[in-house]
Amino acid sequence: MASQYQQYSTVKKYWHLMRPHTLTAAVVPVLVGTATAKIFLLGSEDHLSLSLFLAMLLACLLIQAATNMFNEYYDFKKGLDDHTSVGIGGAIVRNGMTPKRVMNLAIAFYIIAALLGIFIAMNSSFWLLPIGLVCMAVGYLYTGGPFPISWTPFGELFSGVFMGMFIILISFFIQTENIQSLAIWISIPIVITIGLINMANNIRDRVKDKESGRKTLPILLGKRFSIYFLAFMYIVAYVLVIYITFFKPGGSIFFLLALLSFPLPIKAVRRFKKYDTPESMMPAMAATGKTNTFFGVLYALGIYISALLGGI
Repeated sequence: MASQYQQYSTVKKYWHLMRPHTLTAAVVPVLVGTATAKIFLLGSEDHLSLSLFLAMLLACLLIQAATNMFNEYYDFKKGLDDHTSVGIGGAIVRNGMTPKRVMNLAIAFYIIAALLGIFIAMNSSFWLLPIGLVCMAVGYLYTGGPFPISWTPFGELFSGVFMGMFIILISFFIQTENIQSLAIWISIPIVITIGLINMANNIRDRVKDKESGRKTLPILLGKRFSIYFLAFMYIVAYVLVIYITFFKPGGSIFFLLALLSFPLPIKAVRRFKKYDTPESMMPAMAATGKTNTFFGVLYALGIYISALLGGI
C-alpha cells in the first residue's frame, strides 16, 4: 500500500512539473489549424491525415511541457522560485526533484518532439525542420540562455506568435501542403489569447519579477494599465472573429461559436482589478487559461462545422 502511494505521488510530481493547466495552449492551435485545413480540402480527393494530426499534437504537447521544465529549472537556478512561489510545478523547491533530473527530462521531451518532427517532415516538407527547430529554440530561450525572452517586454509577443500562429500554420500546411490567407487571419485571435495567458502570469508575478531585475510588459505598464491592455486585447480578439466571419472569404457564421467564451475574460479582468497578491490573483490567472481553452475549442469546432457544411 505504501509503495502504491509512493508511486502515485511520483506520478503526481511529474504531472505537476508539466504544468497541465498550460498544455491546452499547445492543443488549441493544432485543433484550429487542422479544422481550418478541412475547409480547403472540401471537394478534393485528399482527406485530413490522422497520423500527421496526432504527431503534431503530441510534438506540441511535448515542447510545451519541456518549455515549462526549462522555466522551472532556470527560475530555480536564478533564485526566483522557492517553496512559497505560486503558479509553478514546484518539482524542485517542493517535491524534491534535482535540477539535473528536470533538465534531463526536458531534453528527453525535446528529442522525442524532434523525432516526431522528422516524421511530419518526411510526410509533408523538409522545410518544416528548420521552422520546427526555431520554435523549439524559442521554447528554450524563453527562460534559458544569456538573454531570456521572459525577462523582456516581448514574452507575450513571442509566446503568442510561436505557440499560436506558427503552430496553426504548420498544422494547416501539413494537411494541405500550402498556406492560405484565411489561415493567417484565423490564427490572429489565438495569438492574442495565448499571449494574454503569458501577460496574466506576468501581472501576477510583477512585484517579484521587478525585484529580480526583469522588465516584463506589466512591470513597464504597471498593474492598472496592464489590466486595461489585457481587456483591450481580449476585445480585439473577439472583434477579429466577427470581422473574419463576415468580411473574409471563407468566413462562416459558425466561427461565432467562439463568442460564447466571452464571460471568461470578463471574469479574469474583474478579478485582476479586485485582488493584488499572487495567491489572490491565481483565479484570474486561471480564467485567462480557461479563456484560451474554451475560446479555442469553440473556435475550432465552429471552423470544423463550417467545413463539414461547405462553408455556410
